[in-house]
Amino acid sequence: MTFNPCSLPASKPVEIMDDLDALARLTARLENLERRVSTLEHPTETSASAPAAPVKPATLQPTREAFPFAQEGGAFPVLGKAMLGIAGAYLLRAVAESGSFPKLAVVVLALAYAGMWLIWAARVPAAAYFASTVYAITAALILAPMLWELTLRFEVLPSSATAGVLSVFVVSAYALAWKRSLTSVVWVVNVTAVLTSLALLIATRDLAPFTSLLLIMALASEAAAARNHWLRLRPLVAAAADLGVWILLYIYSRPEGIPSDYKNVARPVLLALGCTLFLVYGASIVFRTMRLRKKISVFEIGQTVIAFLLAAFSVLRFGASAGAPGVSVMLGAFCLLLSAVCYAAAYAYFDRHHEERNYHVYATWSAALFLAGSFLCLPPMPLTLCLSVAAIVATLLGVRASRLTLEFHGLAYLAAAAYASGLLDYAGRTLAGTFPAVPGWIVWIVAASAVSCYAVGGRFRTERWNQRLLQLLSAILAVAAAVTFLVSLLVWLAAIGITTGASQVAVIRTLITCLAALALAFIGSRWQRSELIWIAYGTLALVTAKLLFEDLQHGHPGSTAVSIFLYAVALILVPRMARVGRRPPEIPVTAREIK
Repeated sequence: MTFNPCSLPASKPVEIMDDLDALARLTARLENLERRVSTLEHPTETSASAPAAPVKPATLQPTREAFPFAQEGGAFPVLGKAMLGIAGAYLLRAVAESGSFPKLAVVVLALAYAGMWLIWAARVPAAAYFASTVYAITAALILAPMLWELTLRFEVLPSSATAGVLSVFVVSAYALAWKRSLTSVVWVVNVTAVLTSLALLIATRDLAPFTSLLLIMALASEAAAARNHWLRLRPLVAAAADLGVWILLYIYSRPEGIPSDYKNVARPVLLALGCTLFLVYGASIVFRTMRLRKKISVFEIGQTVIAFLLAAFSVLRFGASAGAPGVSVMLGAFCLLLSAVCYAAAYAYFDRHHEERNYHVYATWSAALFLAGSFLCLPPMPLTLCLSVAAIVATLLGVRASRLTLEFHGLAYLAAAAYASGLLDYAGRTLAGTFPAVPGWIVWIVAASAVSCYAVGGRFRTERWNQRLLQLLSAILAVAAAVTFLVSLLVWLAAIGITTGASQVAVIRTLITCLAALALAFIGSRWQRSELIWIAYGTLALVTAKLLFEDLQHGHPGSTAVSIFLYAVALILVPRMARVGRRPPEIPVTAREIK
């Protein structure tokens, strides 16, 4: 039986042709796949057999890639455009000198010309950092010399107008650079404004306008810092503002009067300029630390202190002249109010959020403000009582709340009370030199406060160095107060029966100090108070100096012999007392059972 294609139906040849085409395509794909697998397995042979790609001659590449500075937007074209801008500035200067146009019209045109370059610096593409910087420098080089000549040489612009133009220049730079955070533009403009304002401040002898300009720059810088913009610029602007305010206050507070070539400034203006600096930085730091929860920086700490001192000086120097009665009392009350606010912020806010640096800084500020306010607005007797009560309260609260910072504040208040009451001076003259007269009762109130603070503060003891330092300083004050009282009491009792001269007083001083050294050594060893042992040996050192500079030079031979005898006994017994008072270490129960 033979196969006859003609006998197939008409659709069969079409189906066979389609199958053959599909088979051919499948075969081609398999060959292509085998070729790829072979290339992966034998890359060296394949690359050797493959025809080499034609090498294009190097001369076909354009030369612009070899010289990027020559490209459009490169350094050379940008510098060329900047030089054209400088040439335009010189052309405007020549027009101003020629007098062919009104100077006011030339001034307006020149200011618009410098502003155009500033706008151009902010409008270049974001990647063109070099061009933006160069155009900002061009605007600065156009504006600064022009303002110098218009203010000093041509005398077209008064100092207030020049300061206003610079203020607009700075604020415009912040506004133009804000959206894309153009750091170079802001830096160039601020550096130019700082240098120009300080130079004109000195050259024109007109301090108020340019000091106001520096304060406006400080306000703009801190406003930008509130949104975390250009934080590194703040120290430059702050230093310039501090310098400007300091020069202003120094010139107008000289005892010999204001120099004749300086323009007169009203006292309320001086007072306002001195206080504005503190208001700007105080508000900024409070906002950043409490609202933004930022850690206060070293710059912010120092700047706040400087601004406060300048403001306080301006208030004390110009406040009374401006007609405000009781300026020191008002400033003291403000310091006390600010101290309460800082205490509340430290213990009610930062302590709760565990912000250690902010807590310590605000707490330290509150203590310093409390001391400053107390000395400014309280008379001596209430001042001493207030500081003594504050010392006891701060120590009690510190012990109860386990706050070492409050205990240090109590020690600071106690030392201030001892100074204000005259206890320190009385103790020094009681223990050395001419014996003083009977002090007032307030001295013994402070002495009792010193002993009470040490007794309360020593209840909780740790091995931390700051805790041991606090205990040592508190113990020194308490021991000095106690020894002063004992020497005074014994001298007064001796004066009842005999006439006490310098020799008798010297023997009494040696006796009391040597007995104090022995008692301190024993008590310190017995109750594990190492600071008392240190003070005992320090007391012996003071007795040594007393013998050399008082007894041996001015004392009677008999009294000197008695003092030397007492000193020798103390030298022998103090080390023994320090050892005798020590408690033997307790033997653990397990060790006793083993024995």
